[in-house]
Amino acid sequence: MTKGFFTDPTVCIGCKACEVACKQWNQLGDDGFDLTGMSYDNTGALGASTWRHVAFVEKPSEERSGVAWIMLSDVCKHCERAGCLEACPTGAITRTEFGSVYIQPDICNGCGYCVPACPFGVVARREDDGRAFKCTLCYDRLKGGLEPACAKACPTDSIVFGELDDLREMARDRVDVLHSQGVTSARLYGESAASQPGTGGLHAFFLLTEDPEVYNLPPDPVVPTRTAAAAWASAAVAAAGLVIGSLAVVWADRR
Repeated sequence: MTKGFFTDPTVCIGCKACEVACKQWNQLGDDGFDLTGMSYDNTGALGASTWRHVAFVEKPSEERSGVAWIMLSDVCKHCERAGCLEACPTGAITRTEFGSVYIQPDICNGCGYCVPACPFGVVARREDDGRAFKCTLCYDRLKGGLEPACAKACPTDSIVFGELDDLREMARDRVDVLHSQGVTSARLYGESAASQPGTGGLHAFFLLTEDPEVYNLPPDPVVPTRTAAAAWASAAVAAAGLVIGSLAVVWADRR
């Protein structure tokens, strides 16, 4: 019963209905709504009070009066291997029956360990009490048999919610259609562990027609705990080397 999102920015019109629906349903405050001066983006990034963020990216284009818009509705990826969940010391972050990663605000102690553990920079802490927040996949709506507010509000079906296996099949079909139309750069981002081993695959994955960096997505995200064993092994080897070196010096002095 694993649920998730498939986001197709090729049909996104930048209406921000997803942002508004998310804030309304979850009763989230604003983040200032300050224009960056670089685009029509007035939220800037995901944050503790912005769980959906529509990015507006300008791209030079000879066909569209010099500028083309690339728009993507970003969200928590609900990683199969979630760094935030593995880093949480209190059990505040859990995996729900829908496969989503959920932060329980009544258990979170505001330690912030989850923030650097997210390779996408999604998790953020509120300034008033330091607790961490992010997209919940509208867990309360799912419990009631409803789809998440953002997907419900999307007028072009750029955001599609459903069973993860069904979404993957739909996404692959969409890539095939784009390829047949000459958009050969179209590809999926994070739809499986094979394509993104550093996270085990994403439960909120995307169709991209540009490099991930254009959408402010890391090209090869890796959950920090995935490399922890190798880091400790290296530290142990270094420590052993220091001990052996020290013993050698002491032995040399005694001779």
